[in-house]
Amino acid sequence: MTDIPTVLVVDDEKHTRDGLRLTLEDDFDVYVAADAAEAMEHLKHDRIDVMLTDLRLGDDDGMKLLEDALKLPQPPVCIMMTAYGSVDTAVEAMRRGAYHFVTKPVNLDEVEILIKRALRSRNLETENQQLRRQVERKFSVQGILGQSEPMKHVIQTIEQVAPSRATVLIEGESGTGKELVAKAIHHLSGRPAAKLVTVHCAALSPQILESELFGHEKGAFTGATERRIGRFELADGGTLFLDEIGEIDASTQIKLLRALGEQSIERVGGSKPIQVNVRVIAATNR
Repeated sequence: MTDIPTVLVVDDEKHTRDGLRLTLEDDFDVYVAADAAEAMEHLKHDRIDVMLTDLRLGDDDGMKLLEDALKLPQPPVCIMMTAYGSVDTAVEAMRRGAYHFVTKPVNLDEVEILIKRALRSRNLETENQQLRRQVERKFSVQGILGQSEPMKHVIQTIEQVAPSRATVLIEGESGTGKELVAKAIHHLSGRPAAKLVTVHCAALSPQILESELFGHEKGAFTGATERRIGRFELADGGTLFLDEIGEIDASTQIKLLRALGEQSIERVGGSKPIQVNVRVIAATNR
């Protein structure tokens, strides 16, 4: 018998806890907590797959709860919710390890879909754990297991394209190890000592994704209280891996194509071109 996934709802408002429990209990084993201390008790003593927590919990800080939860030996997938959201807050929560971010009043159907997507992502991560460890240990195609003819062809292709500066598109079903291939290409390239920066495009809304990729200037939009460096600049001299690139909206695709063609970007709200030396590897399941 398959274990029922478990969800911990953390919110200091009883009606929110009760509403989410009612919505989710048909598909999940639901725990609730009114504050960070109660939440940590559940996290330490119960198997929690997903934690859905408010950013503000009375006198407690939901961001601190996020950090504490992710330090546990078996951390849950964390989804943040708040009525005080801004793009900067959302990006900061995900930078600290949150899977996603929703604003109140929450759309219950969307939350349920998001939890199921988070669980699928977690399951794929678990299935690939052994391969990931081997790739990161050996930094080469030796970490990609498989002796079949198709797999040998994949390894040969990796070895051929890795030394070049060409942009690479990796196609394959979810869970087939596209990120492993990207890491192998990076580590066999001429820039293995430089950064490999990963962006999971499907996990971000269009506005957040644009800011995440290209950065933004102070005042570029509501909540942009300071300048922020994007992933292209962070990956300068190295490799940028764009996972699930097919989920990128049309406007961001145009900016991405321009960045690839000109090797320069502009931050959101900025007008000054910024030169970047970045190799892009993209992946899609389409």
